[in-house]
Amino acid sequence: MMGPIRGDQWVMLHLGLGSFHRAHQAVYLQDLHDAGDDRWVLVGGNLRPDMADVVDALRAQGGTYTVETISPQGERRYRRIDCIREVVAFDATLRALIDRAADPATRIISFTVTEAGYYLDGANRLDPANHPDLASDLAGQSCVTIYGALATMLAARRARGSGPVTLMNCDNLRGNGERFRAGLLDFLRQRGLVDVLQWVEQNTTCPNAMVDRITPRPTADVLARVAEATGWRDRAPVMAESFIQWVIEDHFAAERPAWETVGVDMVASVLPYEEAKIRILNSPHSCIAWAGTLLGLTYIDEGTRHPAIRKMAFDYVTDDVMPCLEPSPLNLARYRDVVLERFSNAALKDTNQRVAMDGFSKIPGFLWPTIQENLRAGRSIAKVMVLPALYFHFLQRWHEGRLAYAYQDQVMDPAVAHAFFAAQDPLLAMAQDVVLWGSMAGDERVVAALRHAEVEVRSFLANEGVA
Repeated sequence: MMGPIRGDQWVMLHLGLGSFHRAHQAVYLQDLHDAGDDRWVLVGGNLRPDMADVVDALRAQGGTYTVETISPQGERRYRRIDCIREVVAFDATLRALIDRAADPATRIISFTVTEAGYYLDGANRLDPANHPDLASDLAGQSCVTIYGALATMLAARRARGSGPVTLMNCDNLRGNGERFRAGLLDFLRQRGLVDVLQWVEQNTTCPNAMVDRITPRPTADVLARVAEATGWRDRAPVMAESFIQWVIEDHFAAERPAWETVGVDMVASVLPYEEAKIRILNSPHSCIAWAGTLLGLTYIDEGTRHPAIRKMAFDYVTDDVMPCLEPSPLNLARYRDVVLERFSNAALKDTNQRVAMDGFSKIPGFLWPTIQENLRAGRSIAKVMVLPALYFHFLQRWHEGRLAYAYQDQVMDPAVAHAFFAAQDPLLAMAQDVVLWGSMAGDERVVAALRHAEVEVRSFLANEGVA
């Protein structure tokens, strides 16, 4: 049985019980519990009927599970996490989650839905025309997006008079709190929920945050190692690198945990940390995944140790990213080198499949600012354009059915992507796609740089003997 929630405890309701949340936010709350501060507990559930086996296992285990951490040197450590006091089984009505969100004890509602789950266009507006789930929620026909779910939860909270609540984004979306808030308010306007909109404006905050920890999908051997190391047959363990970081804008609507006492950076602005992480970690991660896939590699560490792939990632950061971020409070060159060391962690077995997903949201989210800022400054975009050129070849493999794994992309319209390769000039067709490029779609400078980068990628593949 799960431990009861005491009357003197606050609740952080988390939407999205995936591996990352359980290896990151839950770990920080466990740090507080282990330090003797148990004033906060977690309640978690999913908005969609995925991960049923994991949710069932967590419920059977009382919300308790193991985190296996692995250092770049291969040292493994095991830790039991028991700060999740309630795991909500999936129900299409979301009734139990709505009840928990409306409870006065709930002071934070946090969520990890991945970048693609925010359905924003290049101007950070909701984009229902390209996203049927969002269009359905806006029409009141379903409740499957983060906006539809929170609109219902916050309406219930308002009706119960449960007081202010912080809405906290734990994804890699740039300016995640601000962009999510803009999307939520727009959703409420379009739904005509005027009273809820006014309540949200007055009773919620959405702090920006930056999260960082590589968390591969756990495999069967993780369960075996956990059982051997701990003597417990945990059915829902997670694995992660030893590195962990969380930077949060200290802008909360109500009470919050004392995260600063366990290593979280509570700051006035997350911008420099966020930009460094997205451009120096997330973007090269995708570069390595796409390039490694094209060479037939399985794991991120294999690609990171491949000289040509490592050079692509290194040159992209050094030549095109770092000039955009300087001056910075961070040592950017050191940060770059630490990132590549983390990616080379062979014990993690982090797959290209996991990291390569969602290219149609990662190119806008991760690459647009670097491209746009360098163009405005009159600088080269040669190195950054290698990444979409790699993705072009990756998509071509997908189109031809030659990927070694199933590719997942929440934003990509498969018919549109297939149509690129039916066009007379497939590369130009891709360069003209508004979802991928926004206002830069068809820009002559972008097209020219993409063509040059695509030649480089073809040369790279030829040198590796790949057709």
